[in-house]
Amino acid sequence: MTDDAPEPSSRLRAILPDLAPWRASVDFRRLWVSGLISNFGSFLTFVALPVQLKELTGSAAAVGAIGAVELLPLLVFGLYGGALADALDKRKLIIRTEIGQGLLSAVLLLNALLPSPAVWPLYVVAALSSALVSVQRPATDSLWPRIVAHEHMPAATALNSLRWTVGGVAGPALAGVVVAYAGLGWAYGADLLTFLVSVALMLPIAASPASHEAAKPSLRAIAEGARYAWSRKELLGTYAVDLAAMFLAMPLAVLPFLADELHANWSLGLMYATLPLGSMVVSLTSGWTSRVHRHGRAVVLAAALWGLAIAGAGVVGNVWLVLLFLTVAGGCDMVSGIFRGAMWNQTIPDELRGRLAGIELLSYSVGPTVGQVRSGGFAAWWGVRASVWSGGVLCAGAVGLLALCLPKLMTYDVRTNEHAVRLRDGRTAAAPAQAQA
Repeated sequence: MTDDAPEPSSRLRAILPDLAPWRASVDFRRLWVSGLISNFGSFLTFVALPVQLKELTGSAAAVGAIGAVELLPLLVFGLYGGALADALDKRKLIIRTEIGQGLLSAVLLLNALLPSPAVWPLYVVAALSSALVSVQRPATDSLWPRIVAHEHMPAATALNSLRWTVGGVAGPALAGVVVAYAGLGWAYGADLLTFLVSVALMLPIAASPASHEAAKPSLRAIAEGARYAWSRKELLGTYAVDLAAMFLAMPLAVLPFLADELHANWSLGLMYATLPLGSMVVSLTSGWTSRVHRHGRAVVLAAALWGLAIAGAGVVGNVWLVLLFLTVAGGCDMVSGIFRGAMWNQTIPDELRGRLAGIELLSYSVGPTVGQVRSGGFAAWWGVRASVWSGGVLCAGAVGLLALCLPKLMTYDVRTNEHAVRLRDGRTAAAPAQAQA
């Protein structure tokens, strides 16, 4: 081996996730572990709820309607939740919404234990859960950038993605077994337990009050955040690309019916797990992302490849190939998510971060939510597999068109972008004062 050849350990470190945020901040570690446990339980319900609706109604449209009832709370509370995150203590807001989610899991558990479970509580819980998540996510997304150094934000984004994907792989895979062999009640009960543990882990985290410049929650404050987002065309580009990808090519609502059509009911839990599995593989090998600077181009390319992979899952008739394509799609989605998060967190001022996180929530949540309605409706009208592959093709085409229409997204470079430079210089200047405090 020559003297200038990289050591194997150095090459491995260049691929594996950067753990600098984990080592530097105890509060980040607590927030990360709490979210991991909470996400694990949420994915149990994520699988159990559509399965229960399928059993009770036998209708793909009824399962897709989950997205319809989640949409209005998502729109309303996503924007207002962002304003609350800027105006209130973020830690307290997260804890209170976790408690609310635990109570909703208890309602699902009680309904599942009834001799004849009702359908309407499933939709009510889905709507209320959407509202709570819409309030919590902006608070979470604006809390961790406060406790992580600016240069560590891409690494922290990847670690947060890893947290989600670990729960996303283990939760659905276990849920498929639990629902099939133990029953829905066990899945809902485990979800309730994870919320209790998550709250206990959040309690020691330091308070995170509103910044002095933060506006009180109001329509004017929400409008101020929207005006800022509109002025940042590269941010608008990330929202538009993700909306197109998730609305057109999110197949989750029809997976129970796809498993039936492929005569592979045993594969349902694996189908739900493949998207986060692909994401987890990317997160575990995300060291390379810190060396990419043109984040906008990476977002566009990854979103287009997501659509093509989903199209492949709809075309093939072999269940193992379906699982492979879904895994590839999940990896592409994670690449897009890492670079979207890096663009957001390295360029948005602290006093606006909650409101912009609310807009971001809409961009990555409204698409999948409405996409469930689209995929369920297409499946009822045109067939399950046609619903999947047509959405993937439309996604790839829409992302390509957006790339042509959004030059600022395609030319974004974190090294030279004026907003990234200003925020980086501001945090660097503030670091000595914080160290002396």
